[in-house]
Amino acid sequence: MPSGVYLHVEEGLEEHFQCAPGPGGWRYTSRRSDGVRADLVTDSRWRQIRVELVTPTWWVRGGVTGPEVAWVRAAGETGTEHHERASGFLPDSPGFLIAVARCLGLSEREEADVRLVRLRGPSLAPLTGTWRWRLAETSVHETETEPLPVSRYDVTDLSTGETEAVYMAGDVVLAAPGVDLTDLESPPNLLS
Repeated sequence: MPSGVYLHVEEGLEEHFQCAPGPGGWRYTSRRSDGVRADLVTDSRWRQIRVELVTPTWWVRGGVTGPEVAWVRAAGETGTEHHERASGFLPDSPGFLIAVARCLGLSEREEADVRLVRLRGPSLAPLTGTWRWRLAETSVHETETEPLPVSRYDVTDLSTGETEAVYMAGDVVLAAPGVDLTDLESPPNLLS
């Protein structure tokens, strides 16, 4: 079960995480140094079936329901329910990058457009947009135990045209815009 620490560079925040495949999918949990918590459960096709994000004042709970995502967002006990035609969520936590990439199941040099609900800031403000994901290349790096395939995805925000690179090995993000992996206690799960 990989566990480690991501550094959110701009904010100087650490995100301690654990992730593991399960009998029906994959789970990612994390806690940041500012108190933000994330819990993501995917099914065997990597759809985000259960999502919980909690900040010190706001929370969001939701998941994929067919061609839509549904969620409740609140600052107290009673929230407002929302629905959006999208494939999943894209908050600041790197675990969601893994879920999106694996759900797309791209071959090398293949690309796909995906509509996602981005949740940002301490209020988890939702904004739906479309991103183009392209599996640019996969290279193999020798390690002490076994060869490690590292995939580079080029992710383009279609509303701005800005493209950024995301590097993944199995179920761990090695580097992404504004995020660096600073500690990894066990190797990533190499997923098929």
